[in-house]
Amino acid sequence: MANRQNTMDIWQEVNGDIIIDLPGDFDIKANLGYLERNKNECMFEVENEIITRVIAVKEVRTLVKIYVNDYNQMIVQFLNDSRPRNKSERAEIVRYIREWFDLDRDLSPFYEMAKADTLLKGPVAEFFGLRVIGVPDLFEALCWGVLGQQINLAFAYTLKRQFVEKFGDSIEWNGKNYWVFPSFEQIAKITTEDLADIKMTLKKSEYIIGIAQLMASGELSKEELLRMDSLKEAEKSLIKIRGIGPWTANYVLMRCLHFTSAYPIDDVGLHNAIKHLTGSEKKPVKEELLVYSTMWENWQAYATFYLWRVLY
Repeated sequence: MANRQNTMDIWQEVNGDIIIDLPGDFDIKANLGYLERNKNECMFEVENEIITRVIAVKEVRTLVKIYVNDYNQMIVQFLNDSRPRNKSERAEIVRYIREWFDLDRDLSPFYEMAKADTLLKGPVAEFFGLRVIGVPDLFEALCWGVLGQQINLAFAYTLKRQFVEKFGDSIEWNGKNYWVFPSFEQIAKITTEDLADIKMTLKKSEYIIGIAQLMASGELSKEELLRMDSLKEAEKSLIKIRGIGPWTANYVLMRCLHFTSAYPIDDVGLHNAIKHLTGSEKKPVKEELLVYSTMWENWQAYATFYLWRVLY
């Protein structure tokens, strides 16, 4: 992982709200543009540049509104009397948000590289300030990767909503339910028959339950993956798991573990974005994608994320 800054504990509280100073190159509109790419998203709501969602850290569940003020500060307001009384728990909420938006990353080397790159300079100019928006919970990231295999994005969102609304918890506020992704402990105990009314394949049902059982047994954890010496070691560990191939592994390494050199080389969206930007009639072949990877060394994940934005 590249250029991680140690600023995770810098935050303040005013009148019960949390205030997080943002990097100078952070643009909330660029990030909201990504978050709003599909109206069927069930894990948060965006309205008038305000994000409302449940943040679940361990056993703590808080309903928050998040917005950015005129001083480039992120304001976190607790709703429904869900503000944790313990400061250490509030600190965990801050860490979750910083990880969600990858706020502790120094992007200046990426921008310097990208502005000189024929393929990236356009997307970087258009979406400057965008971060690789993460999925901090490993089980959620793995499920999202499995659900998205070999189907279009719209159908993947439909499957996720069905899964979350059947098995997840929620906090109700102002007549709406705000959902918490199902825990691996819960899914480890179900059978494929329990997933039969969700329109995913039997194989995907087996994969998701199998992943949950590995996590419940302690054989698979985010902490263990982060302790590994390299991206390749973490990738190999993930690919050993039934249902996880190179695409899903690199998706999770990119979105959950924040390896900036993760590269989902088989991603259809990446191929379509390159085809669109180059004006080619054909999608890029693997050799071309490997050449791009060399040019984007250590920043393949960010290059991919910016190229995805070209399509959404």
